[in-house]
Amino acid sequence: MRNPYDVLGVKPNAGHDEIKKAFRRLAKKLHPDANKNDPKTAVRFAELNAAYEIVGDEKKRKQFDRGEIDAEGKPTFQGFEGFGGHPGAGGRGRQGSPFESFTFSAEDLQRARGGRGGGFAGFEDILSGVFGGMAGGRAGARPNFGGGGFGVEDMPATGQDVAGEVTISLAEAAHGTKTRVQLPAGREVEVKVPSGLKDGQQIRLKGQGMPGQSGGPAGDVLITVHIAPHPHFSVDGKNLRVDIPITLYDAVLGGKARVPTLDGAVDLAIPAGTNSGRTFRLKGKGMPAKTGAGDLLATTRIMLPENSNPELDKLMQAWRDTKPYKPRGGFE
Repeated sequence: MRNPYDVLGVKPNAGHDEIKKAFRRLAKKLHPDANKNDPKTAVRFAELNAAYEIVGDEKKRKQFDRGEIDAEGKPTFQGFEGFGGHPGAGGRGRQGSPFESFTFSAEDLQRARGGRGGGFAGFEDILSGVFGGMAGGRAGARPNFGGGGFGVEDMPATGQDVAGEVTISLAEAAHGTKTRVQLPAGREVEVKVPSGLKDGQQIRLKGQGMPGQSGGPAGDVLITVHIAPHPHFSVDGKNLRVDIPITLYDAVLGGKARVPTLDGAVDLAIPAGTNSGRTFRLKGKGMPAKTGAGDLLATTRIMLPENSNPELDKLMQAWRDTKPYKPRGGFE
């Protein structure tokens, strides 16, 4: 995978807000829903998500900048401790030791295996330079340590992670669901979505990514979950909000209104004299959460008759002339 800063198009010293802004701009441009006729954008979108998972997370970004993890978030090789290396070490090993510690990633190892370099010396050449005497000085001899025959081909490489995404309904996010997701390469996986998942959260399927090499473990599948907009509800943290249309006479005299919830409609008592914009709280009818389910916040909207009514007009004219009042208070 490419350097995550290059994928996002930002410099390594960019601030968090700049990185977040770049991610949102590219995510909007590369989202598969906006590029249904261009399958290549799905791959680029997956690469973008993987890059933001590294540099968008403060802890992972610091680890990447220090060279502790690679562009895929996997730990990098930190040297052989038996020869003076230690995690995070650089330069020389123990005082006076002829051995140096060095760091390389799984991607570097693959380049070394395949003979590709772009200026990167083969891993065997590096070991020959450092441990050449121990290999008996034979040209092209495979390095081994302590006679154990340990060589480059014996080092397992972890498989690559695969990114995908899925869109579910608000009810499915609230109650949990199982769904099948098609990955960029065409393979499908089954994903169990737990209840209470938020929009944009990821689900990791361990060991279902690309297979490893030389017996190394397989990578993971990372599924980003999106929640489709609901025709009635909007999400406010773990609470849900909904507008409830009521008649003018129910607002004045009181009455009942049917309120939709994720578990079915319920009756809400409307007190007499209810103004438009008054919010009622329905306990436990929001989204599930570890700290307890949220609430449903129902806000009244007074709706006048669709067609003009002469009787209503006459009544309002009489009220305006004989019983005026000032609802705007200090605004006048």
